Amino acid sequence: MKAVLLENGKVVIKEIPKPIIKDKGDVIVKMKACGLCGTDVEKICGQYTASQPILGHEPAGIIDESSVDFLKPGQRVFAHHHVPCYECYYCTHGSPTMCPYYRKTNLDPGGFAEYFRVPAWNVVRGGILILPDSVSFDEGAFIEPLATVVRAQRRVKINKGDSVLVVGAGPMGLLHVMMAKANGASTVIASDVSDFRIEYATKVGADYSLNARKTDISSEVKKLTDGRGVDLAIIASGSPSAILSGLLSVRKGGYVLLFGVPYKGTVLNYDISELLNNEISIISSNAAVEEDTKEALKLIYEGKVDVKKLITHRFSLDEFNEAVRIGKEGNAIKVIIYD
Repeated sequence: MKAVLLENGKVVIKEIPKPIIKDKGDVIVKMKACGLCGTDVEKICGQYTASQPILGHEPAGIIDESSVDFLKPGQRVFAHHHVPCYECYYCTHGSPTMCPYYRKTNLDPGGFAEYFRVPAWNVVRGGILILPDSVSFDEGAFIEPLATVVRAQRRVKINKGDSVLVVGAGPMGLLHVMMAKANGASTVIASDVSDFRIEYATKVGADYSLNARKTDISSEVKKLTDGRGVDLAIIASGSPSAILSGLLSVRKGGYVLLFGVPYKGTVLNYDISELLNNEISIISSNAAVEEDTKEALKLIYEGKVDVKKLITHRFSLDEFNEAVRIGKEGNAIKVIIYD
């Protein structure tokens, strides 16, 4: 079968043996759609080392073989790549994505393959969800990224009528825009340095879209919020300037959600006393677990978040390198790899 792999830091598209069931509980899935994530691109560029160098973690497909009774060949499914134990100290104290087993789990050989194995560890802990007939494979490929947004916004508890700034209007930032609206935010402001993405933010529900290269974001945000600043700033970018933009745009007593992943070694030039003086709360959110994937699927199924609006490009497995090139150029929102 054909698979996209990272070998010695380089992408290769090669023929490898089809995965087999190794343990009781394993499931083999035929991939039909898998989203290209920014972390995939960062792994390819050597900039992301938080998890294993396995590509493709947003897959949907059809069960080809199953060694468990509750999942049958032919069923349309989503498979989650990282699944915690749900029993350790971190899991039982509200931090399941910090579970020592979480990043040790993955799909074999990854989501960008004609077939992949979902380990029994993942399966028995709810890592496979059956897709309703009305949810397409392309939509199923959004379950994992939307789940991370669901978890993040749950951690900051958006209230009805809140004002929200989303810094970074890439695919994840735009999911935050859509989710903030679904959660009842009355005013959602998006900012980015790309005119293409800024325009796209308006298409998916942002009330205002600002170009950080052409305007002072914090000044403009305060004009739009009666001088206060937003109730919540979501940082969907890892750049130091994006983080500063959010910190300077939030109101006294407001919240800053760190969601985008800064490069290791990132240092911020910010007066920490401002946090205490203005009682600003900073909350970070990393990844998602099964309660979040279930909620994400429900939101997609009920049409509360129309993820299809974010798809701009689709490429076959053979075209993977072209997909990465398009993704790097910044003239795409969500790129789907299909088989």
